[in-house]
Amino acid sequence: MIKTEIPVEFWQRHRLVPLGQENGRLTVGVDESTPIEVLEDVRLTLNKDVRPVKMSPEELDDALRRLVLNTDAPSIEEDDDEGSVSLDASSDLMGDAAGAPVVRLINSMFLRAMQTGASDIHIEPFEEDTVVRMRIDGMLHETTRVPRSRHSQIAARLKVMSKLDLAESRRPQDGRLHVHSGDRHIDVRLSSVPTLHGERLVMRLLEKNMELLSLEQVGMLNDTEKSINEILDHPYGLFLVTGPTGSGKTTTLYSVLDKLRSPDCNLITIEDPVEYRVAGVGQIQVNEKIGLTFASGLRSVLRQDPDVLMVGEIRDPETADIAIHAALTGHMVLSTLHTNDAPAAATRLVDLGVPSYLLSSCLVGVLAQRLVRKLCSHCKKESELTKNDTKRLGLREDLAGRTIYEPGGCEKCLQTGYRGRTGVFELMTVEEELASMIARSEDARTLRSAARKHGMFSLMEDAARKVIQGVTSREEAMRVTKAI
Repeated sequence: MIKTEIPVEFWQRHRLVPLGQENGRLTVGVDESTPIEVLEDVRLTLNKDVRPVKMSPEELDDALRRLVLNTDAPSIEEDDDEGSVSLDASSDLMGDAAGAPVVRLINSMFLRAMQTGASDIHIEPFEEDTVVRMRIDGMLHETTRVPRSRHSQIAARLKVMSKLDLAESRRPQDGRLHVHSGDRHIDVRLSSVPTLHGERLVMRLLEKNMELLSLEQVGMLNDTEKSINEILDHPYGLFLVTGPTGSGKTTTLYSVLDKLRSPDCNLITIEDPVEYRVAGVGQIQVNEKIGLTFASGLRSVLRQDPDVLMVGEIRDPETADIAIHAALTGHMVLSTLHTNDAPAAATRLVDLGVPSYLLSSCLVGVLAQRLVRKLCSHCKKESELTKNDTKRLGLREDLAGRTIYEPGGCEKCLQTGYRGRTGVFELMTVEEELASMIARSEDARTLRSAARKHGMFSLMEDAARKVIQGVTSREEAMRVTKAI
């Protein structure tokens, strides 16, 4: 792809892409609907012969994204017309490429985030300049620095798109917007917080219409998947997925939901927000402004004759109480909870006011999880497992000397040595002995000891197995699981 004298907005408007030139002849990517008059305009403007090359709509969209990303950043001397910013909360990155400099700058951020698979964009003002960082595979990477004079314009543009109060910059605000590029649609949750040097903006990106992953695709090993299938065979009960924010709980829960989905099963979810759209599942979006909370929604949904209920998160005593009673009255209830490990889920629910004798009657399993970065398949390097490694990872000493892999660094993985993430899991199946201990309100440490006797693998042990398989590195396994 080459740069030409013709501005990027022309290529965007007419869906053309300059691919290259040879012997004074310009090759241009087109689709089947491109009028010949537009190619004649290009020829006359550049005084070059034009050779059209037909491209599919997907190839053309991808090429146009790269053209926008490679366009020079706007000059800071240019004036922005703040009034020209669209008030629509849905923005087409491709169509807005011809807008004001701040519009092009923000679109470039979103396009780069989509290209690299970033989950979050951080826009952080400091005394000298504004730093833009993106969270890719769970780690923050600085992508660009913007002159400090641009920050108020960036904040204003994003707040207008999110329908936030432009005049208010002294208190935190939360909003949502929607951007799309070609056939890719992204829901964005924006958080604005005042700091010493201006408003700090953090955006969580959620791609709509993503395909559901199977339990194997999220990184679950065969023995764990088999145990989960046995848990899901229960006609009713409470199954929890636990872990910190951003550990992949919702993705795993949807994989479980997908296994339960069938024409003779009524599945309903209550979420904030709805992260995946699933055919055949009734999905409810929480809206606290009108009083539709997890608790009120769950209470109403019980009148809809559900077989399986998924509650996005149990975060208060009322939701916990209704979820427990739903599980006791013949429903399979799936939900998430913020705890560090699987055994702590039981004590957390008791802290929320759930009677221990009721919890012991309905809790069927708890899955704790974390996400580890996967080694880049293009640049990973061979290494050897040492005795010290086996001790740190809780492996048998006779495994010392095994070939494992460590990160390298190449263009495909942004020189990090890692590309993509996978889950590590700790599954606690609530058998009769554990149920009795929960009824007696035993603490998490005692429950962990009992669960280990019944064959529960810890998060570190599951991460260690993935080190042996060459999926991740020993350093990454320790980084993610050492605090547990």
